[in-house]
Amino acid sequence: MSKNAILWVLRFLVGGLFIFSGLIKVNDPVGTAIKLEEYFDVFSNDIAGFFVYFKPWALQIGVVLVVAEVVLGVMLILGVKLRQTVWALALMILFFTFLTFYSAYFNKVTDCGCFGDAIKLTPWESFYKDIVLLIMISVLFFFRKDLPEESPKWANATSLLVLLVSFVVAVWAIRNLPFIDFRAYKNGVSIPTNMQPSAPLQYTYVMKKGGETFTFDQYPTDESYEFVEMVLQNPEALPKISDFAAWNVDGDQSDFVFAGNKVIVLSSNLSKMSDANLDRITALLGSLQGAPVDLVFMAAATQEEIDAFLSKQNWSVVGLQADATVVKTIMRANPGIMVLKDGVVMEKYHHNNTPEATEVLDLFL
Repeated sequence: MSKNAILWVLRFLVGGLFIFSGLIKVNDPVGTAIKLEEYFDVFSNDIAGFFVYFKPWALQIGVVLVVAEVVLGVMLILGVKLRQTVWALALMILFFTFLTFYSAYFNKVTDCGCFGDAIKLTPWESFYKDIVLLIMISVLFFFRKDLPEESPKWANATSLLVLLVSFVVAVWAIRNLPFIDFRAYKNGVSIPTNMQPSAPLQYTYVMKKGGETFTFDQYPTDESYEFVEMVLQNPEALPKISDFAAWNVDGDQSDFVFAGNKVIVLSSNLSKMSDANLDRITALLGSLQGAPVDLVFMAAATQEEIDAFLSKQNWSVVGLQADATVVKTIMRANPGIMVLKDGVVMEKYHHNNTPEATEVLDLFL
């Protein structure tokens, strides 16, 4: 295979992977921003305090990154400004490789978000993936002078169009909800079912005796063995949801949430909650009073803060506490609305798309 053919294959592989990764995250830039906030928190504590100042800009930085992934991938494949494109990709992959190595080695951020929620990779898997990309991009960088300098006008126009479309899609996903929901709380999912293993969990037990290591399918009754570790053999059977909880001063209220018809208004942070459509949510809750549905407000806040908020808004609903990470996973809006029927997610709404009461009631028919 000639050098030019090898370079073309590398361009296609690298560009295709960047486009794939970018498109998944353009679909959910809020999820990317949440992941960036995690990194900024870690870096501000471990490296330098100034990283905390990036947190308020996490969404904007996330949009730039995910759009850049898509556009640079397209430019690499189409041959647009290849030398500059390879430089940009090299800097980007160095940045990503640092993030994934830091996550893996120090076990700080256990999910890098490389492919959003669509494909979950362990920190080390993410790092090895970036190493492979780094090698391929390094080859392109080394031979960048052999890459074509000119590109056809249609390729330039296509790259600009991709930039515009990617940005519009990202903004749309922020102002509404992701086009495709890859999370465990997507429409049609039974939350209580997803909280259970899909099959009986099977473990093997690693034991030591006399300097030798033994593996057993059942814990040995012989007390002369020394326990080393317990290894799960079918991790794919683990519950898809392991952290859902809703509670108040009376204790856990998850069973209440999963019983019957529920309309739940969710907030991951009361101090940062948008008030742009609270009047529409108030109208929805008022119209649903007396209907065969329980109205709930679930927020990552203290019970006192929740009660004060409900009193201020004059909402006659049940107030429950929840974990901020769980709420952010369920809903990419603050506030947002989730409709449940016997624990099954019927529909989710961004506050910009607050529905009419009749639309919600039709979901229970």
